[in-house]
Amino acid sequence: MSSDQNSRLTKATMDIMKKLLGADTLDQALSESLSSIVGFLDSEAGILWFLDKKTGRLFPVCHSGPDDISGVSIQADSGLEGVVISTGKPVRIEDASQDPRFEGTVFDSQSFKTSSMMLVPLTGGEGPIGLIEVINKKDGALYTEDDLTITSRMAAVAAMTIEEKGLIVDTGEEKNVLISLREVTKEYPSGDTVLQVLKGINLDIYENEFVVVLGESGCGKSTMMNIIGGMDNLTSGTITIEGKDYSNPSDAELTMFRRQYLGFIFQQYNLMPNLTALENVQFIAEIAKDPIKAEDALAKVGLSERAGNYPAQLSGGQQQRVSIARALVKNPRVILADEPTAALDFASGQEVLKVIEDIVRNQGTTVVMVTHNVEIAKMANRVVNLRAGKIASIKWNLDPISAEEIVW
Repeated sequence: MSSDQNSRLTKATMDIMKKLLGADTLDQALSESLSSIVGFLDSEAGILWFLDKKTGRLFPVCHSGPDDISGVSIQADSGLEGVVISTGKPVRIEDASQDPRFEGTVFDSQSFKTSSMMLVPLTGGEGPIGLIEVINKKDGALYTEDDLTITSRMAAVAAMTIEEKGLIVDTGEEKNVLISLREVTKEYPSGDTVLQVLKGINLDIYENEFVVVLGESGCGKSTMMNIIGGMDNLTSGTITIEGKDYSNPSDAELTMFRRQYLGFIFQQYNLMPNLTALENVQFIAEIAKDPIKAEDALAKVGLSERAGNYPAQLSGGQQQRVSIARALVKNPRVILADEPTAALDFASGQEVLKVIEDIVRNQGTTVVMVTHNVEIAKMANRVVNLRAGKIASIKWNLDPISAEEIVW
C-alpha cells in the first residue's frame, strides 16, 4: 500500500470512528458511517444488515441504493450473506455472475445489476451480529484489499458500538403496507424537452408509522407527496392503496380516496377566515365518510377553549393546529404533512410536532411528512432521503426522540 493510500485509509477510518462513537444516537451513527463507507468506496449501493437471532433473518438497519428495502428481510443462512454470517469471514467477489455462491442482491432489478461486491461481518462477543454489504463501484473498478481493510475496520468499530449501546431493530415485519409505490416516475413538458422530476420511486408506507421525507429543493419531495395524495398523476409506474391499484384512477375514485382515506396538513393553513376554528373543522367533517366529532378533533389538538375564535384571532401555531384538527376529523388512515412547521417559530413548531407525535403514538394514524428540517427526522420511525428524483437512502430510527427533545 502506498503512503498516499495509507493516509486516505487512516483518515477514512478515523472519520468513521468519530461518527460511530460521537453521534447522539446509535442509528444516526450507523447511518452516517454507512454513508461514509459508500462514499469513500464510490459505491452504487450499501446495506448494514442486522441479525435477528429469534427469527433467523437479516434486516437492513440502514441502506443506500436504488430502492426502498426497509420492509425487506432475508434468511440468514442463504446467499453470500449467509456465508458471511455462518463463517464470520469477509467475502470479496469480482464478478457476481461467475460466483456459484451468488444468489442476487435485494437491489437487483431490470435497472440495477450487481457485478462486484464486498460483505464484511459485524462480529460481537458471541459471533456475527450482522454484516456490511457494499455493491458496485460507480466507475466499474473492482474492490481491492485496501477497500476490504477499511470496511473491516469500520465493521469492527460498529460491532463494538452496537454491543456497548444495545441495538433493537423495528423490523416492520408485522406492519401492514398501506401505500406502495413501484417504479413511479413523473414528467412535465418543459419547452421542447421533458423535465423528469421523479425517476423511479420504490417506497412502502406502513400502518402506524411516522415517515419523514428529506431532500433539497427540487428533488421531488412535494411531487411524490402530491402523487400519494391523489393531487397529481404519475407518468409511469404503479401506486397501490391497501392492494388496490390507484395508478390511473377516475376523478370519482380520487375524490372518494381523498375524502375517506387521507388527511392533509400544509405549510399554509388554508383556513376559511369567515369561519370559527370549530366551524372550519365542522366543514370538513360534513364531507367525510366516517368523521369524529369536530369538538373532539379540536380537543385532540388542545384548542377546545379557542373553538369560537376566528383565524385572525389565533397565532400561527394555533392556526396550524386547527388545520391538523381538520385532518383528524376525517378519521383518516394516513395524514400527509407538507412542511407543516416551516412558517412557525420554534415554540409554535414544537407544539405542532407534539400533536403529530400524539397522532402516531396514541391514535395509530400513519403520518408522512415532507420537511427541510433534519432535526425533525430524529422523531421519525423511518427517514427517506430523496436526491434528484430518486430515493438516495432510507433508514430506520432505532430510538426516535420525542418532540420535547427537538431543538433547532
